[in-house]
Amino acid sequence: MNKKHIVILGAGYGGMMTAAKLQKNLHPNEAEITLINKNDYHYQTTWLHENAAGTLHHDRTKIKIKDVIDSNKVKIVLDEVKCIKPEEKAVKLQNGAIHYDTLIIGLGFETATFGIPGIKEHAFTIGNINNARLLREHLDFNFASYHNELEKKNARLNIVIGGGGFTGIEFAGELANRIPQLCEEYDIEKAQVRIIIMEGAATVLPGFDEQLVEYAMNSLESRGVEFINGALLRECKKDSIVYEKDGKLCELPTMTTIWAAGVRANSIVEKSGFETNGGKVEVRCDMRTPDFEDVFVIGDCALIKNQETGRAYPPTAQIAIQQAETVANNVKASIHQEEMDSFTPNLQGTITSLGNNDAIAEVFGRKLFGWKASCMKKMSDNRYLLKLGGLSLLMKKGKFNFFY
Repeated sequence: MNKKHIVILGAGYGGMMTAAKLQKNLHPNEAEITLINKNDYHYQTTWLHENAAGTLHHDRTKIKIKDVIDSNKVKIVLDEVKCIKPEEKAVKLQNGAIHYDTLIIGLGFETATFGIPGIKEHAFTIGNINNARLLREHLDFNFASYHNELEKKNARLNIVIGGGGFTGIEFAGELANRIPQLCEEYDIEKAQVRIIIMEGAATVLPGFDEQLVEYAMNSLESRGVEFINGALLRECKKDSIVYEKDGKLCELPTMTTIWAAGVRANSIVEKSGFETNGGKVEVRCDMRTPDFEDVFVIGDCALIKNQETGRAYPPTAQIAIQQAETVANNVKASIHQEEMDSFTPNLQGTITSLGNNDAIAEVFGRKLFGWKASCMKKMSDNRYLLKLGGLSLLMKKGKFNFFY
């Protein structure tokens, strides 16, 4: 039997879990496995809002690839994917090219600005470690600068979050916890600081249970967060934003706009000629592309529709991890010419953090609030670490601060 070359693009939740499963499931004589990623680390995307607010150091969020992946079983290539040439069974990299027999695409997401002027130039995003670190340093700089200028600029202390989805709400919760510390450190009255969530829909967390949304808003408002719902961001400037509400244009001074209202699948997928739907590949039941037998797609780049509702499942870490298990099994099955498994999401619930020891959750049909939901969130994070790298990774990176 000829050794197959399996290439995995991206070390996100899906890519890392697929690589971890394949190194256990396949003997080195059966296949050569290559994992390609820009950085030598994996990071937990669902923790980035904590890094950006400054409540969790970014080193806690990083997981060295070599701490999970055995380089004797999986070759790790640190390079940037430029394009995929599926007809040639090749991937073009920044520093060369690589050929494959089986390809697994897990390239993640990128920011969608919807053509709003100034978002790309002036707004911050929370999409990776470097973005999060830059935002945290920017917040510190603005607070430090406030008393060091002859003319006080309120724009330095006005923080606008564009988007009231999971990312925006979770970042606001962490930031509301951090602001008192920043105010004390830089001698600023807390009442001078404004955290504003701007959402285009009539309410934040659209589609979430109304009772849980009400709890979340009350929790955040009690810590100084303001909500402007039914408002559309029209322009982002260096020191202000322009938004439309009730047919009127308003301008708000701010030097910190965080764009958390839009992501899309990595554009490399669409540019590489794959059949896509809204930039994503609407995969077959076995997670392969509709047009190529040897290419699997996972995570943010894959589109899977709920057959009952006709709507696409959200690209969550929970689903990406489940997809990875199916893909790893199917890659092994393809090598042994066995029947492949179909992927069916097993949605166990949704949890949204509101800051340390506060959260909302819908888990197994139950609604949880406050400390109980926060504990569930930390347990879920810990479960992933245990699944990915065993007890050693859990003890090194896990969250055990259940009571403080």
